[in-house]
Amino acid sequence: MTDLRSHYEAHAQGHVFAHFDTLSATEQQTLLNQAAAIDLAEVASLYQSLVKGAGGKDESLLDGLEPADYIPLPGHREDANASLWREAVLKGEGALRTGRVAAFTVAGGQGTRLGFDGPKGTYGVTPVLSKSLFQVFAEKILAAGRIYGRPVSWYLMTSVLNHEETVSFFERHDYFGLKKERVHFFTQGFMPAVDGEGKILMAEKGEIALSPDGHGGALRALVRSGAVRQMEADGVDILSYFQVDNPLVRCLDPTFIGFHLMNESDLSSKMVPKAYAGEKVGVFCQKDGKAMVVEYSDLPEELTNATGPDGELRFRAGSIAIHLFNRDFIERLGSGDDESARLPFHLAHKKVPFVDASGVRHEPTSPNGYKFEMFVFDALPFARNPVIIETERADDFSPVKNAEGVDSPRTCRDDQLRQFARWAQAAGIDLKTDETGLPPFAFEVSPLFADTSTRFKKAWDALQHQPVLTEGLVLV
Repeated sequence: MTDLRSHYEAHAQGHVFAHFDTLSATEQQTLLNQAAAIDLAEVASLYQSLVKGAGGKDESLLDGLEPADYIPLPGHREDANASLWREAVLKGEGALRTGRVAAFTVAGGQGTRLGFDGPKGTYGVTPVLSKSLFQVFAEKILAAGRIYGRPVSWYLMTSVLNHEETVSFFERHDYFGLKKERVHFFTQGFMPAVDGEGKILMAEKGEIALSPDGHGGALRALVRSGAVRQMEADGVDILSYFQVDNPLVRCLDPTFIGFHLMNESDLSSKMVPKAYAGEKVGVFCQKDGKAMVVEYSDLPEELTNATGPDGELRFRAGSIAIHLFNRDFIERLGSGDDESARLPFHLAHKKVPFVDASGVRHEPTSPNGYKFEMFVFDALPFARNPVIIETERADDFSPVKNAEGVDSPRTCRDDQLRQFARWAQAAGIDLKTDETGLPPFAFEVSPLFADTSTRFKKAWDALQHQPVLTEGLVLV
């Protein structure tokens, strides 16, 4: 303990222990654990480069920016190759049958923006049974294991805010039918907030003001937690990454996996054409031959609105946070051993409540602290043969982010109903929908019954006495 305090004093951060002697034994241990996990040299370096240095956006990064190349869906562009997509399906199915792929969910957030008190993954989203996001994903993973004859492992990155509650939720629901030993939890890394002088802010007398290190921190959390070693032991060399707020996601998409393998890629990504120029999604771009994602807020207005000869947006490839990572690539970036391949930190200037050295608590009314976070898509420029494929928004992307309006529980519920209705109509069921594809009543299809239109038709045809689709029907 003395050595740790001396270490902090040597780095001009001795104030972190200003109230240590007044704390209970439990509070002291909490503070020591937090302090021991912080790399003070890294914090000092980030402060110098991001806060005291340029700090703001480097406009030169946008010089020479071009739209990224991507593989279009069959029928969406003249150069679309349907036979290539069929080949990819077979390749991906082979990888799933041999157990090479695991699922990975970034699930560190709370449902605060939804007005929900609890881990976001426990929020109910389905139209009839209000199944949680976690249950939807679990059933998709369980279904994939049954379809391809190999159980699929699932890695979930939680946070210190929701870890215990998340694990307890899975235990109460018996892991939704998955084998307990196939579900792996680990916590996200955190970074301390600092003030304008580079001093670490204290949330309480015995608690450092910590914030998550961003979804980019997932890569080093996978390494530090031992998850990468577990993947290696299980024969897994591809990780299917998706975020917890998107119940439409195809957790284990054989076509996507197939393209990843066919191109010998380190990192592959899905895109959807932007719904409109100002849609708040990152955009896949390329510069000097390297793929990258530019946040919507960083893309200049003239590029955001630029159109090509066909009248379509030039920068239209929207990022929807669905990726495939090679295990070796995760280890390379996540270990930090390769100085030429480290994800950059980004700076956020925020209001951070804090306790000063005198023990007085402050609730700032304007930004007073700096937070550091990494973005997972910043791995793209380091990847060998990165692949970007187009996907149908209606079958892969309808996040739950806001309590009302765009990307809300209502829009997500309606998108699920539209998907189920399309499947029913493709199976020959006489189901009328409105002009948006929404059916007149709510029903629900479990991934354990079908997870694609083709499998829905097969499962429906296999029923000896076909039921009539009615309000509240659940197919399981």
